[in-house]
Amino acid sequence: MYYLESTKTDPSWNLALEQYVFDVLGPRDDCFMLWQNDNTIVVGKHQNTLEEINTDYVKEHGVTVVRRLSGGGAVYHDLGNLNFTFVAENRFGSEFDFSTFCRPVMDALRSLGVPAEINGRNDMTIEGRKFSGNAQYMKKGRIMHHGTLMYDSDLEAVSRALNVKPDKIESKGLKSVRSRVTNIRPYVTDQTLTVDGFREILRRSMFRAYPLTAYALTPEDLDTVERLRRDVYRRWEWNYGASPACRIRKERRVEGCGVIQVHMEVEHGCIAALAFFGDYFSLEDSGTLVQRLLGVALEEGALRAALDGCAIGRYFSRLDLDTFLSILLQ
Repeated sequence: MYYLESTKTDPSWNLALEQYVFDVLGPRDDCFMLWQNDNTIVVGKHQNTLEEINTDYVKEHGVTVVRRLSGGGAVYHDLGNLNFTFVAENRFGSEFDFSTFCRPVMDALRSLGVPAEINGRNDMTIEGRKFSGNAQYMKKGRIMHHGTLMYDSDLEAVSRALNVKPDKIESKGLKSVRSRVTNIRPYVTDQTLTVDGFREILRRSMFRAYPLTAYALTPEDLDTVERLRRDVYRRWEWNYGASPACRIRKERRVEGCGVIQVHMEVEHGCIAALAFFGDYFSLEDSGTLVQRLLGVALEEGALRAALDGCAIGRYFSRLDLDTFLSILLQ
């Protein structure tokens, strides 16, 4: 298993490096990577960026916004946060398995006296408060799992930089982002331990748990990462993108799946434009699903016929056809 550690804090570089590790190094061997971003919001692949960020705060504080390959929700990174990535053979089929990759991180945390737990769909928590959000991306028999570890983050910035939908707050019976998140540091036995010290302890723990070999990026590797950074992760089209004019908007939180938001235009009773956003996970890009539905009448019989043989769960993890239709028709 290769070990990589990024020395840069530029999010566009780090996400480009992560993709390079997945696309190029991953097929050769499993990989583990540690990295940090300076003041950044990272949005999920399927999210509408402008709805996830506090644009005034982002502009005022120079926060970078970048989109990642995986689904899930938006997260805030700063230098009090440490990110980790696993790239491995997909032994789990079409199921998203978070616990397998979170477990070695949990072991390291517990060795520091931290009462960490895996909770909900893709979170790690302490006493019910989230300190780590995790997401996964699958392609060609490989899986990329990445997560945040808020060790000593600015929780005020976390709460102000992100827009949180009222239904997400209400569903948890809480009043703010601040009340739902925590840092790791207050729970560590050694209160003098810095984020750099925490990184080193996690690194050593992983070297004990896995047969890791440090990988040194070659000049050719670096050139390819820079091209990815420039051509993808620095581009407005990737990070913000354009959504269709929204004549109809529907949104539903589905237990075990996440938030699904539908933007749709209907002409003469048929779907003329369609886009999906949300914090859900998927195995297939929704573009092929959209193509099946364009021109279809917005009524149950026509929609069922158009989706005959379509595995909805590949586009929206753990969602069934009946629930999907109820969202479109609600």
